[in-house]
Amino acid sequence: MTQYDDLVEEQRQANEAVEWAKGVKCVHMHQMKSMWYDDRPQDTDDGPVMDIQYNNDLIIRSKNGKEIHRFGEAKIGIALTHSYLRNKSR
Repeated sequence: MTQYDDLVEEQRQANEAVEWAKGVKCVHMHQMKSMWYDDRPQDTDDGPVMDIQYNNDLIIRSKNGKEIHRFGEAKIGIALTHSYLRNKSR
């Protein structure tokens, strides 16, 4: 039955990556107009925003407790697994 060991390991890593992706990489509470990912500087005209970047690279911007924008796209599949494995070894 060892012929399936590699497939089982790949699936285990993919499952771990899906859980890891839900974790928070960083949180920014700011009123800056020059964040590297920001194409909506007008969001901070009347007060601060909170940007949460997840391990899957998706950034969700909230203001007054409500989501107002999403930056980027969440990694999925093999790209997510590769990102997880790179960060796991750190």
